[in-house]
Amino acid sequence: MNSSSSNKIIPPEILLNGYRQGIFPMSESREDRKVGWYSARQRGIIPMDRFKVSKNVERIIRQERYECRVNTCFRDVMEECADRNTTWISDLIINSFELLHLAGHAHSVEMFNKQGELAGGLYGVTLGAAFFGESMFKNSKEADKVALWHCHRILEKNGFELWDTQFYTDHLARFGCIEIPASEYDRRLERALKKECEFVD
Repeated sequence: MNSSSSNKIIPPEILLNGYRQGIFPMSESREDRKVGWYSARQRGIIPMDRFKVSKNVERIIRQERYECRVNTCFRDVMEECADRNTTWISDLIINSFELLHLAGHAHSVEMFNKQGELAGGLYGVTLGAAFFGESMFKNSKEADKVALWHCHRILEKNGFELWDTQFYTDHLARFGCIEIPASEYDRRLERALKKECEFVD
């Protein structure tokens, strides 16, 4: 943990400055009124050319079971991601990231079922050619994984170079996530920040 801040809202420029330095905010609970800034000695990333999903997810994508939308209900996605027994996504983070979204630097990928209900999704932050994945959720079978597939498609189409997952987990390894030293991450981040990309479908 690098530092801590306590406010009703974290201004977008403060959040973006943190991401530029390779650190990210987390709270200790939904009700927490402050955030800690974190980094990691070993950083999780998904290389663009190593992303993969299971054959079952590929089948669901071919069947067009879900409709993909981008940035149509950003706050709803964050609320769903925070709706669990333990969460690092506080109301402070939700409110602050909603402002970051309005500033054009936070985005959501949303999966809707045939009934028009939000079935799953994810959100993250963009800066230069870097995408910092924050969290994902599902209310229907594999909807979160289909959202990841669509996210990769968007990142690849728009020339993004760094897909940061913050931490490496066995779950993320199924999608191609690897772990790299912080020094290597810093080099990749510095390179990605020199290029401008748009997160558009």
